Amino acid sequence: MNKAIFLDRDGTINVEKNYLYKIEDFEFLPGVIDALKKLQDAGYLLIIITNQSGIGRGYYTEDDFKKLNDWMVVTLKEKGVTISDVYYCPHLPDAKIKEYRKDCECRKPKLGMYHQAIKEHDLDLSQCYAIGDKIRDCAICESSECKGYLIGSNENQSVIDAVKGGEYKNVIYANNLLNSSNEICASLNKGAV
Repeated sequence: MNKAIFLDRDGTINVEKNYLYKIEDFEFLPGVIDALKKLQDAGYLLIIITNQSGIGRGYYTEDDFKKLNDWMVVTLKEKGVTISDVYYCPHLPDAKIKEYRKDCECRKPKLGMYHQAIKEHDLDLSQCYAIGDKIRDCAICESSECKGYLIGSNENQSVIDAVKGGEYKNVIYANNLLNSSNEICASLNKGAV
């Protein structure tokens, strides 16, 4: 079985910009490349799980998303980071585009994309982490042994305070992806002693 880091994209890997789909608007957050390298070097598969409701809202197309996604994956590869897979949900119950209008099982906080990744990559959830800037990015932690990190300041302050207060199962707070990756790698080293 394998271990993985489930990563949100917007606000976790790149600067949060509402309904981002243009390459020229994409900016990696500071420290992200180093963080991903550390996690990869520690033996984790890197799997992106992202809601992309902008598709269902009609702000951009699946092709637009795929173009940006392919560029991001290639750019990371050039920097020594391999993304094992990317799962995305274009759906929304009240989507403007009819084909995406549904109450699906994949839109976070639902777990469809996680379950697909677990199956396709033979993952041991007790060795996995979910990292994102919204609590929905850590939804898998509530019902499994997967551990999670809520990072940054994009979530409501009351939720951040609740995470810091230990009110969410298996989820702790870190300032950013680099801090969470340092903590994950440090805990691995402790376990090896």
